[in-house]
Amino acid sequence: MILPIVAYGSPVLRKVGKEITPDYPGLSDLIANMWETMYNSNGVGLAAPQINRDIRLFIMDSLQVFENMEDDEERDEYPGDEGYKGVFINARVLNKGGDEWAYNEGCLSIPKIREDILRQETVLIRFQDENFVEHTKEFCGLTARIILHEYDHIEGKLFIDYLKPLKKSLLKRKLTDISKGKVDVDYKMSFPG
Repeated sequence: MILPIVAYGSPVLRKVGKEITPDYPGLSDLIANMWETMYNSNGVGLAAPQINRDIRLFIMDSLQVFENMEDDEERDEYPGDEGYKGVFINARVLNKGGDEWAYNEGCLSIPKIREDILRQETVLIRFQDENFVEHTKEFCGLTARIILHEYDHIEGKLFIDYLKPLKKSLLKRKLTDISKGKVDVDYKMSFPG
């Protein structure tokens, strides 16, 4: 089932997610619905707060990004990044490393806005998968970036929080319009209020 994406301005996007246990009600259906919602929205990641759940859960698929790259040259820009598709439950970032690099990020909850955001090259993260098996893995490149973007969601942060105050103030009107539902998207959204 395709779920509505919560728009900028919704309080759930600013909450720190709660940890969950294997007995969380309807978890396997929720995860299946999140995958369907993410792909329907042409996203590469989706966090539970974006579907109005204040829990520490997100999904991501960077494999599709690499599959859609035009040529090997573009792929070669991300050495060591094999891509990854998975479910992250109760994730905790243990370390970030490497140089910061800029990439033009967007967010399903903040449609029609893309900005260059600086993030570090690698992330070491501990998480549980959909079967609550614990993993500690290091990711790099685009995969690390997507993970960090989604991780921010379960920490109550948005990618626009990384913008300089002037840049953010220039976006104020667009952000207000989004929160009022004055945005045209080709996926289901829910708006605050």
